[in-house]
Amino acid sequence: GSGVAHIANQLARAGVVGSALVFRGGVRLEGSDKTLRAGEFRFPAGISMRDAAALIAAGKTVKRRLTIAEGLTTLQVMAVLRAADGLEGTIPEKLPGEGTILPETYFYDHGEKRSIMIRRMKNAMDQAVQKAWAGRGPVLSISSSREALILASLIEKETGVAAERARISAVFHNRLKKGMRLQTDPTVVYAIAGGVGSLHRPLTRKDLKVASPYNTYLNFGLPPGPIANPGRASLVAAVNPSSHKDLYFVADGNGGHLFARTLKQHNRNVARWRRLQRQRNGARP
Repeated sequence: GSGVAHIANQLARAGVVGSALVFRGGVRLEGSDKTLRAGEFRFPAGISMRDAAALIAAGKTVKRRLTIAEGLTTLQVMAVLRAADGLEGTIPEKLPGEGTILPETYFYDHGEKRSIMIRRMKNAMDQAVQKAWAGRGPVLSISSSREALILASLIEKETGVAAERARISAVFHNRLKKGMRLQTDPTVVYAIAGGVGSLHRPLTRKDLKVASPYNTYLNFGLPPGPIANPGRASLVAAVNPSSHKDLYFVADGNGGHLFARTLKQHNRNVARWRRLQRQRNGARP
């Protein structure tokens, strides 16, 4: 909605052009005054007035970027959107459902509406889920793309190690097939924190008994919905588990996990993990 005079004055104040009057007269003389476009622009140092006008007319706006990390809850994503510089408008009162936003890097123009950005993120997740489900493996313990999304969110919260995703997926599929509880800690965290994010403390035995449909220590099968927004890699892993027969895993102390087929093996791995914890806390083994 800005007129040529306003644009010329703005450019002059910013030091892009030396004279608002000369710029205004120049664009009108060359007939480019009707082609100037709105947006956020970056001008090289020493650009001529003619080239500055051409840049604006071409609509070569600055593309801002916003990165949504894998594993954030929807409440956390909304906080990122609220803080994003250059976005306008409020977050809709009805928030997107958990797991409906694809973690990715998005580009946007200054002044883009937050509601439009949310729509883009949701469309991206819909497409990613459909693509992953279309490429699913032949033998799975889940029966729908919705269940794949839920499972992917568990995988996302359990590991940040790319090479482990398919194997952790296999553990969950194997347990579902055998009718075992999934017993995954992130579901308990989600039940207690209510989607806000981390508890910022270790889980206790009392926590594992919290009454919630999301508590996979008490309930069989998948939780009723996703517990975070999973990335593309976790979506693919959810529907393409490895061929391992593992039923258990526990942290290895180095950012990854130790896997086991039997409870006896798992108990040894757990004992090893507890020794590492005691050593790191300064206690004697």
